[in-house]
Amino acid sequence: MAEKIGTMLLTLAVRLVILRLLTRDILGFISIPSALLAVLLVVVDGGFSQSLIRLKSPRAEDYKSVFVFNIGMALLLYVALVVSAPLTARWYGMPEIGRIAPVFFLLIPLSALCAVQNAIFIRQFRFALLSKVTFFSSLVGGLAAIACALAGWGIWALVVERVLAAVVRAVVLWWLSDWRPRGRCSWKPLREMAPFSFSLMASDLISNFYGKIPQFFLGKLYDPATLGSFDQAVKIKDMPATTGMQAVQAVTFPALARIRDDAPKFAESYRQVVMVVAYVMFPIMLGMSAVAHDLFAVLLGEEWIPTAPYFEVICLSGAFYSVGLVAYNILKVQSRGPLIVRLEILKKGVMTLVFALTIPRSVMAVVWGLVLISVCEMGINFWAARRFTTLTLRRLLRTLLPVAALSAGMWLAVRGVACLIPRNDLLRLLVEVLVGITVYGGISALFRLEAFREVCTIVKKQIVHKA
Repeated sequence: MAEKIGTMLLTLAVRLVILRLLTRDILGFISIPSALLAVLLVVVDGGFSQSLIRLKSPRAEDYKSVFVFNIGMALLLYVALVVSAPLTARWYGMPEIGRIAPVFFLLIPLSALCAVQNAIFIRQFRFALLSKVTFFSSLVGGLAAIACALAGWGIWALVVERVLAAVVRAVVLWWLSDWRPRGRCSWKPLREMAPFSFSLMASDLISNFYGKIPQFFLGKLYDPATLGSFDQAVKIKDMPATTGMQAVQAVTFPALARIRDDAPKFAESYRQVVMVVAYVMFPIMLGMSAVAHDLFAVLLGEEWIPTAPYFEVICLSGAFYSVGLVAYNILKVQSRGPLIVRLEILKKGVMTLVFALTIPRSVMAVVWGLVLISVCEMGINFWAARRFTTLTLRRLLRTLLPVAALSAGMWLAVRGVACLIPRNDLLRLLVEVLVGITVYGGISALFRLEAFREVCTIVKKQIVHKA
């Protein structure tokens, strides 16, 4: 988690510098190919990486078969995207999409090239190593992007950032890994893994596609600057939300899979993970919401002020998303694949209704709709996970409510400070952050919340382990 946060802070710093150097319409131009990429990367993997992690003793044949599948699918999708890029550019009225497509979509084969190595390191619980690789590749790509933006490269600075980071990550993972595609390659391992893999792929594909629906429609209905504001509000919100949950999800999925037959231990581990995630993510997301206007005014300037209202609201969805994702991990560990697909269909039915009502109205309506969707997804995941654990809903609520109440109190304290200090400058932002940390940490220590004690225990163990 610490290394993920370090990578996130680096990425955030780079993002803030780039946003100061580029305009909102440029960020709007790249949001459409980025949305396509996020959806199609799921197809490239086909869910087989998760199957490799889930298998008790994968064979060399399993690894090579998945590797060949990933590479073949990636090349097919790359060609299809490059060929169709001019049509996409004309549909959205953004010729920039056609120009960057041949380079930008290289991210697809580059991702497939190191998917197996990534799965192997996850199986070995070498999360710190993966975080260091991501940090290093992000640093190289970010510095290159800043240099390109200063040189006036515009949208190409963003392309260089993503592609160069992917190249560095692939090279380093191949260098660190002992695995090489040796042995036989056949369809048999893929057929054996297919029921779970394709069910998971269908679930993730539906989820990723629906997650990008606002970008696809807003790009057609609104100008690029508005799309850029919305897209960056979502991406900045996703940095702590997604970064933190990637760390938690990556660790808890294989860890919970190992103890899934021990019902009491499984239920208590599930409760503790939810508690710790909520204790860390609730104040981060609500805190960012509370300081949204000052954050954009001080760090990004007048160009990005229109993004602040979207960011203030969308941060609320990150809090619900984080705890709901823990319950989703329970389903991945204990349930059969078809159940996950059925639940995704239910969730996407809710999303379809929300998008149909909000997209024609306004961008702010879409943002509030995303918050409602996060609440519904969290509820559905918790409801479905009850079948696979002895943890009761009452016990779960008793775990979460103190953290939620404390986070809400912190939000009110920060907003109160903003009202008392009229000047919209760096000093007020720093005071708001200090007050938020003091209120949250002070009340946690004063009442010795269970979550606070658990986090302190984890930190102490890490300090002793490092020493």
